[in-house]
Amino acid sequence: MSTARRLRLPGIAYGGDYNPEQWPEEVWAEDMRLMREAGVTMVSVGIFSWALLEPAEGVHDFSRMDRILDLLHENGIAADLATPTAAPPAWFFKAHPEALPVDRDGRRLWPGSRQTFCPSSPAYRSAALRIAGVLAERYAAHPAVAMWHVHNEYGCHNAACYCDTSAAAFRTWLRARYDDDLDALNHAWGTTFWSQWYYAWDQILPPRATGAVPNPTHQLDWRRFCSDELLSLCTAERDVLRRAAPDIPATTNLMVLRTFDALDYWRWAPELDILSNDHYLMSDDPEAEIDIALSGDLMRSLAGGPWFLMEHSTGAVNWQPVNRAKRPGEMRRNALAHVARGADGIAFFQWRAAKAGAEQWHSAMLPHSGTDSHVWRDVVQLGTDLKALAEVRDSTVPAQVAIVWDWDARWALELPSQPSGELRYQDLVRDWYTPLWRAGVAVDFVRPGDPGLDRYKLVLVPSLYLVTEAAAANLVRFTEHGGTLAVGFHSGMVDENGHVRLGGYPGAFRDVLGVLTDELFPLLPGETTGLAGEVPPGATAELWSERVRPAGAQAVASYADGPLAGHPAVTRHQHGSGTAWYLATRPDPDTLAALLDRIRREADVTPQHRAPAGIEVALRRGSEADYLFLIDHTGDGAEVPVPSGETELLTGKPVTGSVTVPAGGVAVVRRPHRATADTLGEDTEPTRPPR
Repeated sequence: MSTARRLRLPGIAYGGDYNPEQWPEEVWAEDMRLMREAGVTMVSVGIFSWALLEPAEGVHDFSRMDRILDLLHENGIAADLATPTAAPPAWFFKAHPEALPVDRDGRRLWPGSRQTFCPSSPAYRSAALRIAGVLAERYAAHPAVAMWHVHNEYGCHNAACYCDTSAAAFRTWLRARYDDDLDALNHAWGTTFWSQWYYAWDQILPPRATGAVPNPTHQLDWRRFCSDELLSLCTAERDVLRRAAPDIPATTNLMVLRTFDALDYWRWAPELDILSNDHYLMSDDPEAEIDIALSGDLMRSLAGGPWFLMEHSTGAVNWQPVNRAKRPGEMRRNALAHVARGADGIAFFQWRAAKAGAEQWHSAMLPHSGTDSHVWRDVVQLGTDLKALAEVRDSTVPAQVAIVWDWDARWALELPSQPSGELRYQDLVRDWYTPLWRAGVAVDFVRPGDPGLDRYKLVLVPSLYLVTEAAAANLVRFTEHGGTLAVGFHSGMVDENGHVRLGGYPGAFRDVLGVLTDELFPLLPGETTGLAGEVPPGATAELWSERVRPAGAQAVASYADGPLAGHPAVTRHQHGSGTAWYLATRPDPDTLAALLDRIRREADVTPQHRAPAGIEVALRRGSEADYLFLIDHTGDGAEVPVPSGETELLTGKPVTGSVTVPAGGVAVVRRPHRATADTLGEDTEPTRPPR
């Protein structure tokens, strides 16, 4: 969070989206009473209120918002006041039908939901900045307003528009990227292939539906443009708000989710005072707790410190094929897991469950069944928990390991016509993240060109298909100066334009890894190959293989069968003062865990605290104490050794040699810095309490 404009609320903020306009005004008093009972300290308001705030162009009605904000302030609840620009009203589209988006097949989409606008529309931009400005001028000095909420979930439903207005904006973006040099664009896009050479800028269109595979660099630049176009809307609204209220922080809710990849959040992060995230569990994910941790670590890394969970759910969502409710204790466990990963604010969508509209079956803090419900009791308990954890605010998460994450590489990897259509960037990253999570090893995420890699002992590169020369040199430098680097298959293959690096694979990383691959052998779905060598018995691999020839590296494991039998699958290479590992395949989970355990041990990376399997461990470091989070995902609970003289914050009880993690529950131990030097002996085994 920015130190110049920070959220001036004590402790960990708690609340959710508040939509009182959906309810009769006599309900509002009950809302205030129940919010106080639950410990709510801040709510987001006005997110989808444009049609009510501006019932006709240039005609404003703020009477309802005035009463809402006054009521919140009277009850000691802060407002995260939103610009309502994610849902333009019907009158806008009646006046400006050209602002409606067009899909890649050329179909014009119609109003009737949210985010049905073209991001490049001048009419939309003008109307959005106008309502943002009027809102800011009216409420900049209102005592309830603690934060600006810009828009809502940029790109969730309109990440790309293919209309002629967008085409013109795309060409303007391209001219800036290529310094108005059309020859440079033709070279970057490789347009001599399939007679795609451009002789004039106005010949260039968005990558609309076509008869065969579109040009990959054309598609990649389009993804970059779409992210930047939405970012320009966000920063334009932010600037309007800052002019009216320079000291109030501005945020927008990002979506670091398995299902969303439209925006390059490394480019967005520096533009926001507070980074916020919306995170929802996927019902088909059997270990969704890992996704919570991964997204939280990525958000903290984007923020460079604490961040804000703007939305998650108390129970079921409304937008998956099957929307399951959360199990008893799961909501509380999820929320505190986000805090463990750096969240200084916890909020839900939404406060009161809607009885009408598209999200009427989405869970809420106050469910349809009211206060006589498990959800409500859990909401009240969570408010008590967060109050007990107030001192955790502003603490950081120390990490010795970094995982490289790059949106350009993700977009490029998942374009059509790869050697395997089964490659999924986030799956590959999660493969490598999971063993570290299970071991209780803290992880930061970094860009490949991050200049501060020397603060880590180990840098992991699960997948980096696309990498610039400068970023690749940065990773090589880290290794030469004594770091440990581990690189996954199909990395370093192409430059920023998607051009294959010639001379053998893995392209930019051949020298540092000490290997040379001359041919790729991706595996068919369901096909596996055996591994032999310094790996567990029965080790296998799937998805990918390649014919590797050592060029200085030593083979750690080789393919045991198939056309590559005897060829290296995992290698280790001394480079400069450091060590570089190459995994030329996707080992089974147990084998990958064993390899990563060996790699981190050789790099002298240790877990934050020892705990039994199934107990998630995370640590936040404050100015006076560390905060050890222990989260049980087994449903059994555990007894975890912890030095005496410390305090478990959720219960307030002193620790006498160990702490009990309740079944399916959470313990948070305050460890004064005088105690951080204490270590557990290798012969100390944490135990589970009897069931």
